Amino acid sequence: MRRPVALRLNAALATLAVAAATGVVLSMPEAASAAVTGSATGYATQNGGTTGGAGGATVRATTGTAIHTALCNRASSSTPITIEVEGTINHGNTTKVSGDSCNTAAGVIELKQISNVTIVGVGSGAVFDQLGIHIRQSSNIIIQNVTVKNVKKSGSPTSNGGDAIGMESDVRNVWVDHTTLEASGGESEGFDGLFDMKANTQYVTLSYSTLRNSGRGGLVGSSETELSNGYITYHHNLYENIDSRVPLLRGGIAHIYNNYYVKLNESGINSRAGARAKVDNNYFKDSKDVLGTFYTDAAGYWQVSGNTFDNVTWSAPGSKNNPAGPDPKSNTTVSIPYAYSLDAASCVPGIVTATAGAGKGLKVSDGNCTPQTPDPTTGPTNPTPDPTDPTPDPSQPSGTNLSLAAGADGSSKASGTSYGNVRDGDLSTYWSPAGATGSVSVKWGSATSVSRINIREASGSTGAIGSWRVLNGGTGAVLKSGSGAGVIAVPPTSLKKITFEITGSTGTPKVAEFETYAG
Repeated sequence: MRRPVALRLNAALATLAVAAATGVVLSMPEAASAAVTGSATGYATQNGGTTGGAGGATVRATTGTAIHTALCNRASSSTPITIEVEGTINHGNTTKVSGDSCNTAAGVIELKQISNVTIVGVGSGAVFDQLGIHIRQSSNIIIQNVTVKNVKKSGSPTSNGGDAIGMESDVRNVWVDHTTLEASGGESEGFDGLFDMKANTQYVTLSYSTLRNSGRGGLVGSSETELSNGYITYHHNLYENIDSRVPLLRGGIAHIYNNYYVKLNESGINSRAGARAKVDNNYFKDSKDVLGTFYTDAAGYWQVSGNTFDNVTWSAPGSKNNPAGPDPKSNTTVSIPYAYSLDAASCVPGIVTATAGAGKGLKVSDGNCTPQTPDPTTGPTNPTPDPTDPTPDPSQPSGTNLSLAAGADGSSKASGTSYGNVRDGDLSTYWSPAGATGSVSVKWGSATSVSRINIREASGSTGAIGSWRVLNGGTGAVLKSGSGAGVIAVPPTSLKKITFEITGSTGTPKVAEFETYAG
């Protein structure tokens, strides 16, 4: 067990809360002024994007029970909703609520087996006091402008395994923005991670947030063999007085840029077990071993550029410690699939201090080190990609990839491939037919509306798919025919099964992902 954090929250932070005696859920017109500002950034823009409850109803909640009630009152578990939260959410006002569109629990904000939800702090602020937010088997979630503090895994009261925000079990597309996540010590005081991801969590962005006074900042992957997580972006965050894990990466890819790290007591970005981190234009101050592979001989990798190391100390290499410094060099390359703008590292302390955390007016950087409030209908920046940054595909469908919550089957499969590989969100796995032609299907337990699909070929096989047909798997009706992989618009159809049939190919066709979208 490593030592607890030396510093503790001062009295003002320890007592931070907004009084709220009762909780209500108020139905509000859809056209009411939206509290959410800006659009998702980083990896949360991929895999169909992250829009949360956009387009749905807006309700107000002042208790945890009211948050759960809002989820349970939806028509379905995927009906979009924005929940505006004000006041202090705690154990005393957070109970389990039942319904067909929810799966909640007492003593935690439970976002389980749901999609298309935004939780945003409004008014005088939203504070989740000793109460964590748990995201499980869910997708397209936004959490913005809230404080989560002092969540414990031991002692009393306990919540969410000690994680301020925890994600696990097939989670996709989460954007956490302008939050304050804090503890009052380390594991010996009963706390765990501030921002944890495990058990196949992908396409997540943490932006403009403050994480402080904790033994553990957060992890990606729960063990050296649990490597199904990745595609995580961390940008413009303040990490202050953290022992380690900012983050701990086990496998997967992370993009870490324009963060301000102050007083990392034991270690910082810990890339392990084959993980690859792109670490750009961050500012590290008064810290130790801020980048490397630590506490294991399972190596991880990093690509570094533009970082500032201000009063950083480095340990000597050992059998289970491989610090990147004192002169960090890249040992891998990481290609980033989205556009972004980098602030100069020299201005990171100023811009992050002015923008990161709840209650900062949702201000962001304009890409030139100046705080600004983004337009409610546009993203935080209007970036121009660097020459090395790939241009995003404008035809990429928006909304939730419905395949992630579906099953799969097909006509045949080549040795070593699986039908399920086309709906696992992992571009490194794929399905191939046993021959040059064949079909693969995505299916649901109830009728699902589909109007667009995206066929993604595996790396190295682009162009192998020739002619194809898209079929209603229940009736056999041909919805569309054509050639070549990519985005395919089909007539909006309610169905339980949709089939992609390859009728001609060059070489061996390999379908990495068969994505489906309602719009």
